[in-house]
Amino acid sequence: MSKKSTQTEFKLWEMNKVWDVLTDEQKAYIDENAVVYTFKKNEIIHHEGDTPTHMMMLVRGKVRVYKEGVGNRSQIIRMLKPCDFFGYRAMIADGTYNTSVSAFEESVVYFVKKEAFLNVIQENNRFCYLFMVEMARDLGVADTRSVNLTQKHIRGRLAEALLSLKDNYGLDEDQATLSMYMSREDLANLSNMTTSNAIRTLSQFADEGVISIDGRKIKLLDEEQLVRISRMG
Repeated sequence: MSKKSTQTEFKLWEMNKVWDVLTDEQKAYIDENAVVYTFKKNEIIHHEGDTPTHMMMLVRGKVRVYKEGVGNRSQIIRMLKPCDFFGYRAMIADGTYNTSVSAFEESVVYFVKKEAFLNVIQENNRFCYLFMVEMARDLGVADTRSVNLTQKHIRGRLAEALLSLKDNYGLDEDQATLSMYMSREDLANLSNMTTSNAIRTLSQFADEGVISIDGRKIKLLDEEQLVRISRMG
């Protein structure tokens, strides 16, 4: 079960500059209509088909956005990092969620009530504009990823997934090992392939000296080559 807490230790405007354009009165209003939840690993944050009641921002941890496919196979649409927004598209469109979201590891999420969020969107033009910029960026990334997942070959898709994990979560102290440790199944779901194909392609990358593998730890040995593989598709 998710654990509810007060939001006093977290301030949206201190974590994401988009919120800093709110007036002091609007910030207090958001505070009054917000709550923070802590979700355990693999706990569902919202289901596909649910009616949105809040917009959300990840405060701490890692979160997956996914769709259930044929044969109970999930397709991970994207992985979220702290300060990323989610749950707002369906709310603004007055629809239901078209994806599910769950915690990849224990994660802290800031919830803002739908009415409060929509009110400040309508009242504060600067906030509305900055949020539109965020939405446009998200849409651009989603469009590119959608094309890549359908047009790139297996090697290109897996290379792109590894590079996106580096961009989102960074590297360990050795400046080579991905800070995100994913199972082969999760990597497959992120790359739109079967688990066996993900295992086989990772082994090929290791044999070619592009990466090295130690359990779930993946070290990028030749990032330039990985970029070339991703671009070649």
